[in-house]
Amino acid sequence: MSLTDRNRLDEEESPYLRQHADNPVNWQPWDEAALEDARERDVPIFLSVGYSACHWCHVMEDESFEDEGIAEQLNEGFVPIKVDREERPDLDSIYQTICQMVTRRGGWPLSVWLTPDGRPFYVGTYFPRESRQGMPGFGDLLENIRDSWENDREEIERRADQWTDALDDELEDVPEGGERPEGLLADAAQAALRAADREHGGFGQGGPKFPQTTRLDLLGRAFDRTGREAYLDVVRETLDAMADRGMYDHLGGGFHRYATDREWIVPHFEKMLYDNAELPKAYLAGYQLTGEERYARVVHETFAFVDREMTHPEGGFYSTLDAQSAVPASRREDDEPGEHEEGAFFVWTPEEVRDVLGEESAELFCDRYGVTESGNFEGKTVLTLSRSVESLAEEYGMDESEIRDRLEDARGTLFEAREERPRPRRDEKVLAGWNGLMISALAEGGLVLDEKYAERAVSTLEFVRDHLWDEEEQRLSRRYKDGEVKVEGYLEDYAFLARGAFDCYQATGEPSHLGFALELARAIEREFWDADRGTLYFTPSTGEELVTRPQERHDQSTPSSLGVAADVLLSLSHFAGEDAHFEEIVGTVLERQGDRIEGSPLEHTTLAMVADRFETGAVELTVAAESLPERWRDRLAETYLPGRVLARRPPTEEGLEKWLDALGLEEAPSIWAERTARDGEPTLYVCRSFTCSPPVTDVEEALSWADDLDPATSG
Repeated sequence: MSLTDRNRLDEEESPYLRQHADNPVNWQPWDEAALEDARERDVPIFLSVGYSACHWCHVMEDESFEDEGIAEQLNEGFVPIKVDREERPDLDSIYQTICQMVTRRGGWPLSVWLTPDGRPFYVGTYFPRESRQGMPGFGDLLENIRDSWENDREEIERRADQWTDALDDELEDVPEGGERPEGLLADAAQAALRAADREHGGFGQGGPKFPQTTRLDLLGRAFDRTGREAYLDVVRETLDAMADRGMYDHLGGGFHRYATDREWIVPHFEKMLYDNAELPKAYLAGYQLTGEERYARVVHETFAFVDREMTHPEGGFYSTLDAQSAVPASRREDDEPGEHEEGAFFVWTPEEVRDVLGEESAELFCDRYGVTESGNFEGKTVLTLSRSVESLAEEYGMDESEIRDRLEDARGTLFEAREERPRPRRDEKVLAGWNGLMISALAEGGLVLDEKYAERAVSTLEFVRDHLWDEEEQRLSRRYKDGEVKVEGYLEDYAFLARGAFDCYQATGEPSHLGFALELARAIEREFWDADRGTLYFTPSTGEELVTRPQERHDQSTPSSLGVAADVLLSLSHFAGEDAHFEEIVGTVLERQGDRIEGSPLEHTTLAMVADRFETGAVELTVAAESLPERWRDRLAETYLPGRVLARRPPTEEGLEKWLDALGLEEAPSIWAERTARDGEPTLYVCRSFTCSPPVTDVEEALSWADDLDPATSG
């Protein structure tokens, strides 16, 4: 019996793969044994890509992959391979791209049929067991593809060649020439403004609605540059919509993946670590731009959710919470757990609220959060902020403060009651890149809200560094799970973690975090930079050879790894010394990608913001002090300075020499050089685009200089 004559997923640590270990399908992981079996048998590969929290992945498993007849078709005619897209984003990127090119849609589960050498020739997403609503039945599809493989092989090979060429053009190839985009911020902001839904918030005029955090970042920067109120209005409208309606968990904090409708009422209930990292950063910026305390509260509650429900005991963060869970006892007719349903953990009926709170408090809570007999989701209610505190105070004849206190008590009581329900499954993989995003958010939260968040960022950085970074080889792995380390790191892992490490340095002034960021940046140049083509690829040069080598230019669920890598290299170019090529790499990337960025700035928002920063420069705040004075910290916390570089250094040259030795730098970079504390007082130096202030000891004067050096006000 060969390895591939049985289901091998019980040998994997990925929770998603292990979920399929008991299927009658002889699932294989993506490895050489499975690929060699396809070559030896000369049969197609059926590649199924998904992730643990994916609702429709569970549906397709229940309908097809647990069916003995379907399993027999797959085992006899194909080599069935399961891939966790969170572990292997390279494979997902390649085959998701061809799905979107061919079908004009994508998503998970992703279903792809490949030649034994990995070239795709048929693709789709979810297929039902039997044909319905214009979708072919999965069993019939398998039969037809097997027949075509045996009787029309030449046509399949021709299509596979065409699709592979299209993938090369889209993902791997880079234009030979080009110019860096200039003056792009205004055009990109106008495009975002045109795409905005001014009635319901967000972008697009229908559902589903996804959090587009990079667009909010873009609009915030454009408002800061131009003062145009419409940009800030869209930011505010979108932040309000996401926080007020069903995408936000009003009892436990944190955000669901996306809203299924235009009004943001009904979410897709899974919770992803990356959303709960990127969205707090958007609310921190919104808090600085508007002073709205409710935005700060959203951040506090989201961080509390992540700490409570997605934290590894040693300090890292888990990946996802499932959308599905078993039906609570209050909705069952007997004591049996019953089927898993999407959203079962999160939704409420009026009767359930009354059973927990009692009649009077339940009425107030239901009015506030829109809980009705008919509900807004399959006869139950996703909580939304449906009534204002002011209107409730008037109706109930109470002070607003009393209404708030009673609602807060009710929230706490219902949260505790909800904790007794069957919980959604949790994917306990720790991913380097996603943890990097969370580290950045916590570090920024440490600067803006509370230093305890910076401490949490540092503990997570140390966990990832201890478990996934090979100091001797200077290599990063992607995934840690129950003591097992697996998968070479991708560009997003290095770039997101480098930015997290740099943000920890900015928040704490600890040089070891800057040193780690520089190590990661040098590894990015070594492993991902192709000088001949002028781009940073998503996969390392020493990695597995796939059907094509992808770049990740577009912002998707997470920011573009190419854009984040360019941004962090630009930040670190201030510290890397004369021999580093970081700024040169960024300039070349922008030249080669310039036409794409200018042609579609909303698809390349992160790269567009890097292009603007490259053109106009970032605000550089060099702080010569043992620690940030409290007054400085408070003023910086409330001041919106997008893309700023907070370059902390010891107050004396003697102290700086020790830092340089620890960092392996022969001389001080210009951002630190000769910038000592004056007269023994903490001192600030403000620069932008080679123009600098004199040394100042008053933070207000420093921020005034920052305004004067802004390209919108200095020209």
